Amino acid sequence: MVKVLVTDPLAEEGVHILEEEAEVTKDYCEDMERLKDIIGAYDALVVRSGTTVPAEVIDAGKRLKVIGRAGVGVDNIDVNRATERGIMVINAPEGNTISAAEHTIAMLTSLARKLPLANNSVKCGEWKRADFMGVELYQKTLGILGLGKIGTEVARRCRAMGMNLVAYDPYISAERAAKIGVELLSLKEVLAKSDFLTLHLPMVNATYRIIGEKQLSQMKDGVRIINCSRGGLIDEKALCKALDEGKVEGAALDVFEEEPPTSNPLLEYDNVIITPHLAASTEEAQVNVAMQVARQVMHALRGEPVSYAVNVPVVEPEILEEVKPFLPLMQLLGSLYMQLIGGSVDEVEINYSGEIASKPLNPLTTSCLIGFLQVIVGSQVNYVNAPYLAKNRGIKVKETSTSASENYSSLITIKVTSGNQTHLISGTLFNDYDIRLVQIGDYRIEVVPSRYMLVCNYYDQPGVIGKVASILGTRNINIASMQVGRQYVGGEALMVLQVDDPVPQELMDQIMEMEQLINIRFVELPGREE
Repeated sequence: MVKVLVTDPLAEEGVHILEEEAEVTKDYCEDMERLKDIIGAYDALVVRSGTTVPAEVIDAGKRLKVIGRAGVGVDNIDVNRATERGIMVINAPEGNTISAAEHTIAMLTSLARKLPLANNSVKCGEWKRADFMGVELYQKTLGILGLGKIGTEVARRCRAMGMNLVAYDPYISAERAAKIGVELLSLKEVLAKSDFLTLHLPMVNATYRIIGEKQLSQMKDGVRIINCSRGGLIDEKALCKALDEGKVEGAALDVFEEEPPTSNPLLEYDNVIITPHLAASTEEAQVNVAMQVARQVMHALRGEPVSYAVNVPVVEPEILEEVKPFLPLMQLLGSLYMQLIGGSVDEVEINYSGEIASKPLNPLTTSCLIGFLQVIVGSQVNYVNAPYLAKNRGIKVKETSTSASENYSSLITIKVTSGNQTHLISGTLFNDYDIRLVQIGDYRIEVVPSRYMLVCNYYDQPGVIGKVASILGTRNINIASMQVGRQYVGGEALMVLQVDDPVPQELMDQIMEMEQLINIRFVELPGREE
């Protein structure tokens, strides 16, 4: 049974999911040295924001296959080192979507109506209604930086309140934004138009202090800013200056570059609302992120694709379901090639034709690379490090696609260049999960792959197939089925035998003594039924 270490408090609903298939240890390691000492015994690590996972911890995790973060941000995990080690890093980006969106709305309305100041005033025995004159949100323009899950939910709620919505997000289409009811603009245009600005961006190099002195100067006088996303998106010194000058009317901040913000000057401003990183702090969100990360961790440990790995190309769950049947085919094609042809690989060109061409291709291509590389370096190849290993070996990877496919609803062809030679292998699916090999080299041949296969090139002459079968029979190796392909009578031909047991090398040497044989290969495909 696999072993999972949980080092931060996790909702029991998530723990129960892990316990169904794994041995779970809850150990809240406050001492980094202790975590380094014990991590080597575990296959997975599940954390929240309280545990830091630097390179030295990752290196100590000799069995570690996956690190799960019950939440969105992975700033506390050395993702680059995990990627180098082939360790998947998973987060739970959707479990707290509603909670974060609702907290943003709470901050927005509180900022517009000065609710915290009014509350404190009344509790101090005052009744100064005129001091707390607010503004309506209706017909005001809300600028949204980042139209991911949370930004989209904020947009939907603010649209219902009659706000005008503009957004900056370079990674989504104008069509998608229009469906949400948002006008997609450049960053400069969003800043110039916004009465209120809310940030919903990841913390990466490109977004660090995306709101600085220059950007603040491009905003309307009296703009109000909300940040319930990540600390560091706003240059806090520049924000203080803009507040002092009256350029910014007020701000509502749930996150800071350094937390807790004990000596932050923003704490001194009456027109700045501050909460202690509460956007995901609801009972529902904590259960949701725990369950989501637990399910994804178990998918990863079972070797199944996951939807929320931060160091693997992200595919939406509904789209992943569409391409999932093709993943075993892609891995099989890569493995089959290396076992049949072998040798060095300079370039792998994968052509997707038919219906599959319209699907996300990254996970499919990566699955093919896994098949290639596992033959070379073993089982430690996975969805995380396969592209990295291919690049390090100088293998160029090229994808092409076409919507047309003559004979199949979807067809995938792998063309491998090695030196001055090229080799082809093609496959397809029948009825979603029924894998077929339909071309090997120059031969069009329909093969149902099995775990053990013997592949022979030979000269097409009478009696060859019978002699091969007889030799196998002397060692009690049963032939389950057979397919033959040829280009013309008497020429070179290809024979694929599905056998029930491995074929030892000495038996293949005996078969090769036949003068009609050109070459012979034994193939074992992992994961195929015997």
